[in-house]
Amino acid sequence: MYKRIILKLSGEALSGDKAVGFDDKTAQRTVTEIKGLLEKGIETALVVGGGNWWRGRSADSKMDRTKADSIGMLATVMNGIYLADMFRQNGVKAKVMTPVPVGNMTEVFSKDKALECLKAGEIVIFSMGLSHPFFSTDTVTALRACELEADAILYAKSIDGVYTADPAVDPNAVKLDELPCSEIVEKNLKVIDITAASLCAEHKVPLVIFAMAEEGAILKAAMGEKIGTTVTV
Repeated sequence: MYKRIILKLSGEALSGDKAVGFDDKTAQRTVTEIKGLLEKGIETALVVGGGNWWRGRSADSKMDRTKADSIGMLATVMNGIYLADMFRQNGVKAKVMTPVPVGNMTEVFSKDKALECLKAGEIVIFSMGLSHPFFSTDTVTALRACELEADAILYAKSIDGVYTADPAVDPNAVKLDELPCSEIVEKNLKVIDITAASLCAEHKVPLVIFAMAEEGAILKAAMGEKIGTTVTV
Protein backbone atom coordinates (compact mmCIF):
# COMPACT_ATOMS: atom_id res chain seq x y z
CA MET A 1 0.00 0.00 0.00
CA TYR A 2 1.24 3.46 -0.85
CA LYS A 3 1.31 6.06 1.94
CA ARG A 4 1.05 9.21 -0.19
CA ILE A 5 -0.13 9.41 -3.79
CA ILE A 6 -0.92 11.90 -6.51
CA LEU A 7 -3.97 10.82 -8.49
CA LYS A 8 -4.27 12.21 -12.03
CA LEU A 9 -7.85 12.34 -13.27
CA SER A 10 -8.94 13.29 -16.75
CA GLY A 11 -11.65 15.90 -17.09
CA GLU A 12 -13.74 13.20 -18.70
CA ALA A 13 -13.80 11.43 -15.32
CA LEU A 14 -16.26 14.14 -14.25
CA SER A 15 -18.45 14.19 -17.35
CA GLY A 16 -19.45 10.54 -17.79
CA ASP A 17 -21.49 9.83 -20.90
CA LYS A 18 -22.21 13.53 -21.32
CA ALA A 19 -18.63 14.01 -22.60
CA VAL A 20 -18.94 17.74 -21.81
CA GLY A 21 -19.45 19.43 -18.46
CA PHE A 22 -20.28 17.69 -15.19
CA ASP A 23 -22.19 14.50 -14.49
CA ASP A 24 -22.93 14.34 -10.77
CA LYS A 25 -23.46 10.57 -10.74
CA THR A 26 -20.08 9.89 -12.37
CA ALA A 27 -18.30 12.40 -10.16
CA GLN A 28 -19.95 10.94 -7.05
CA ARG A 29 -18.58 7.48 -7.87
CA THR A 30 -15.11 8.97 -8.24
CA VAL A 31 -15.37 10.88 -4.96
CA THR A 32 -16.62 7.78 -3.14
CA GLU A 33 -13.63 5.76 -4.36
CA ILE A 34 -11.20 8.50 -3.35
CA LYS A 35 -12.85 8.79 0.07
CA GLY A 36 -12.05 5.09 0.44
CA LEU A 37 -8.35 5.93 0.12
CA LEU A 38 -8.56 8.35 3.04
CA GLU A 39 -10.30 5.70 5.13
CA LYS A 40 -7.28 3.46 4.49
CA GLY A 41 -4.95 6.23 5.69
CA ILE A 42 -3.58 7.00 2.22
CA GLU A 43 -2.68 10.68 1.82
CA THR A 44 -4.18 11.76 -1.49
CA ALA A 45 -3.68 14.76 -3.74
CA LEU A 46 -5.37 15.20 -7.12
CA VAL A 47 -4.57 16.77 -10.43
CA VAL A 48 -7.56 17.05 -12.72
CA GLY A 49 -7.51 17.83 -16.43
CA GLY A 50 -9.93 20.11 -18.24
CA GLY A 51 -10.88 17.98 -21.23
CA ASN A 52 -14.56 17.95 -20.29
CA TRP A 53 -14.59 21.66 -21.20
CA TRP A 54 -11.66 22.35 -23.48
CA ARG A 55 -8.65 20.73 -25.08
CA GLY A 56 -6.03 23.17 -26.25
CA ARG A 57 -4.64 20.79 -28.85
CA SER A 58 -8.06 20.56 -30.51
CA ALA A 59 -8.45 24.33 -30.84
CA ASP A 60 -8.60 25.95 -34.26
CA SER A 61 -5.11 25.94 -35.80
CA LYS A 62 -5.37 29.72 -36.21
CA MET A 63 -5.64 30.18 -32.46
CA ASP A 64 -2.61 31.33 -30.55
CA ARG A 65 -1.25 28.39 -28.52
CA THR A 66 -0.76 30.52 -25.43
CA LYS A 67 -4.43 31.57 -25.46
CA ALA A 68 -5.60 28.01 -26.06
CA ASP A 69 -3.55 26.73 -23.12
CA SER A 70 -4.82 29.56 -20.91
CA ILE A 71 -8.41 28.48 -21.55
CA GLY A 72 -7.46 24.92 -20.66
CA MET A 73 -5.88 26.03 -17.38
CA LEU A 74 -9.05 27.90 -16.42
CA ALA A 75 -11.07 24.76 -17.24
CA THR A 76 -9.04 22.82 -14.65
CA VAL A 77 -9.83 25.48 -12.04
CA MET A 78 -13.57 24.99 -12.65
CA ASN A 79 -13.11 21.25 -12.27
CA GLY A 80 -11.09 21.67 -9.07
CA ILE A 81 -13.75 23.86 -7.46
CA TYR A 82 -16.49 21.42 -8.50
CA LEU A 83 -14.60 18.43 -7.11
CA ALA A 84 -13.83 20.23 -3.85
CA ASP A 85 -17.52 20.86 -3.30
CA MET A 86 -18.38 17.26 -4.16
CA PHE A 87 -15.97 16.21 -1.42
CA ARG A 88 -17.58 18.71 0.98
CA GLN A 89 -20.97 17.13 0.30
CA ASN A 90 -19.42 13.78 1.27
CA GLY A 91 -17.93 15.02 4.53
CA VAL A 92 -14.36 15.38 3.26
CA LYS A 93 -12.36 18.59 3.49
CA ALA A 94 -10.66 19.58 0.23
CA LYS A 95 -8.54 22.54 -0.83
CA VAL A 96 -7.94 23.74 -4.37
CA MET A 97 -4.39 25.02 -4.86
CA THR A 98 -3.15 26.96 -7.87
CA PRO A 99 0.32 28.31 -8.70
CA VAL A 100 -1.02 31.90 -8.80
CA PRO A 101 -3.95 33.60 -7.02
CA VAL A 102 -7.42 33.11 -8.53
CA GLY A 103 -9.33 35.70 -6.53
CA ASN A 104 -10.50 34.12 -3.28
CA MET A 105 -11.56 30.91 -5.00
CA THR A 106 -8.31 28.97 -4.51
CA GLU A 107 -5.18 29.00 -2.38
CA VAL A 108 -1.71 29.60 -3.78
CA PHE A 109 0.34 26.38 -3.70
CA SER A 110 2.69 25.95 -0.78
CA LYS A 111 4.50 22.68 -0.15
CA ASP A 112 4.24 23.10 3.60
CA LYS A 113 0.50 23.89 3.49
CA ALA A 114 -0.20 21.01 1.09
CA LEU A 115 1.63 18.53 3.34
CA GLU A 116 -0.19 19.89 6.39
CA CYS A 117 -3.54 19.28 4.69
CA LEU A 118 -2.60 15.79 3.52
CA LYS A 119 -1.41 14.74 6.97
CA ALA A 120 -4.71 16.03 8.40
CA GLY A 121 -6.62 13.66 6.12
CA GLU A 122 -7.74 16.34 3.69
CA ILE A 123 -7.74 16.21 -0.09
CA VAL A 124 -5.57 18.67 -2.00
CA ILE A 125 -6.56 19.44 -5.60
CA PHE A 126 -3.96 21.02 -7.85
CA SER A 127 -5.49 23.11 -10.63
CA MET A 128 -4.25 25.57 -13.28
CA GLY A 129 -1.17 23.53 -14.14
CA LEU A 130 1.98 25.60 -13.77
CA SER A 131 0.12 28.76 -14.94
CA HIS A 132 2.29 28.77 -18.08
CA PRO A 133 1.50 27.52 -21.59
CA PHE A 134 3.23 24.52 -23.19
CA PHE A 135 3.20 22.52 -19.93
CA SER A 136 0.66 19.72 -19.67
CA THR A 137 -1.20 18.46 -16.61
CA ASP A 138 1.17 15.45 -16.80
CA THR A 139 4.03 17.81 -16.01
CA VAL A 140 2.43 19.45 -13.00
CA THR A 141 1.41 16.00 -11.73
CA ALA A 142 5.01 14.82 -11.84
CA LEU A 143 6.33 18.06 -10.36
CA ARG A 144 3.94 18.01 -7.39
CA ALA A 145 4.69 14.33 -6.82
CA CYS A 146 8.40 15.13 -6.62
CA GLU A 147 7.86 18.17 -4.39
CA LEU A 148 5.60 16.30 -1.98
CA GLU A 149 7.74 13.14 -2.06
CA ALA A 150 4.79 11.01 -3.14
CA ASP A 151 5.22 7.25 -3.21
CA ALA A 152 3.53 6.96 -6.60
CA ILE A 153 1.45 8.67 -9.26
CA LEU A 154 -1.80 6.97 -10.22
CA TYR A 155 -3.06 7.76 -13.73
CA ALA A 156 -6.76 7.03 -14.18
CA LYS A 157 -7.36 6.85 -17.92
CA SER A 158 -9.95 5.64 -20.40
CA ILE A 159 -7.68 2.72 -21.38
CA ASP A 160 -6.59 -0.08 -19.02
CA GLY A 161 -2.84 0.37 -19.36
CA VAL A 162 -0.02 0.78 -21.85
CA TYR A 163 -0.03 -1.31 -25.01
CA THR A 164 2.61 -2.16 -27.59
CA ALA A 165 0.42 -0.37 -30.14
CA ASP A 166 -2.93 1.38 -30.27
CA PRO A 167 -5.40 -1.44 -29.43
CA ALA A 168 -8.17 0.42 -31.24
CA VAL A 169 -6.15 0.14 -34.46
CA ASP A 170 -3.96 -2.94 -34.02
CA PRO A 171 -5.76 -6.15 -32.91
CA ASN A 172 -2.36 -7.68 -32.08
CA ALA A 173 -1.51 -4.98 -29.54
CA VAL A 174 -0.45 -6.45 -26.18
CA LYS A 175 -0.90 -4.79 -22.81
CA LEU A 176 2.31 -4.36 -20.83
CA ASP A 177 2.30 -5.21 -17.12
CA GLU A 178 5.46 -3.18 -16.57
CA LEU A 179 7.41 -0.55 -18.49
CA PRO A 180 10.65 1.17 -17.42
CA CYS A 181 10.27 4.95 -17.16
CA SER A 182 13.66 5.32 -18.85
CA GLU A 183 12.21 3.66 -21.94
CA ILE A 184 9.50 6.32 -22.18
CA VAL A 185 12.22 8.98 -22.13
CA GLU A 186 14.66 7.24 -24.47
CA LYS A 187 12.06 6.24 -27.07
CA ASN A 188 9.81 9.27 -26.59
CA LEU A 189 6.81 6.99 -26.10
CA LYS A 190 3.43 8.75 -25.96
CA VAL A 191 2.51 7.42 -22.54
CA ILE A 192 2.95 10.64 -20.56
CA ASP A 193 4.71 13.73 -21.78
CA ILE A 194 8.49 13.58 -21.92
CA THR A 195 9.04 16.30 -19.28
CA ALA A 196 6.88 14.42 -16.77
CA ALA A 197 8.61 11.13 -17.56
CA SER A 198 12.04 12.71 -17.06
CA LEU A 199 11.03 14.11 -13.67
CA CYS A 200 9.67 10.75 -12.54
CA ALA A 201 12.76 8.90 -13.73
CA GLU A 202 15.13 11.33 -12.05
CA HIS A 203 13.28 11.42 -8.71
CA LYS A 204 12.30 7.73 -8.66
CA VAL A 205 8.53 8.21 -8.63
CA PRO A 206 6.75 5.15 -10.11
CA LEU A 207 3.45 5.41 -11.99
CA VAL A 208 0.45 3.13 -12.27
CA ILE A 209 -1.68 3.60 -15.40
CA PHE A 210 -5.11 1.98 -15.27
CA ALA A 211 -8.70 2.25 -16.50
CA MET A 212 -10.91 4.60 -14.54
CA ALA A 213 -14.04 2.67 -15.59
CA GLU A 214 -13.10 -0.48 -13.66
CA GLU A 215 -15.00 -0.73 -10.38
CA GLY A 216 -12.71 -0.08 -7.41
CA ALA A 217 -9.72 0.58 -9.68
CA ILE A 218 -8.42 3.59 -7.76
CA LEU A 219 -8.32 1.71 -4.46
CA LYS A 220 -6.74 -1.36 -6.08
CA ALA A 221 -3.98 0.78 -7.61
CA ALA A 222 -3.34 2.62 -4.34
CA MET A 223 -3.17 -0.65 -2.41
CA GLY A 224 -0.44 -1.88 -4.76
CA GLU A 225 -2.55 -4.59 -6.42
CA LYS A 226 -1.67 -5.69 -9.94
CA ILE A 227 -3.72 -3.46 -12.18
CA GLY A 228 -3.05 -1.71 -15.47
CA THR A 229 0.60 -0.97 -16.24
CA THR A 230 3.24 -0.06 -13.68
CA VAL A 231 5.91 2.34 -14.94
CA THR A 232 8.96 1.39 -12.95
CA VAL A 233 11.88 3.60 -11.93
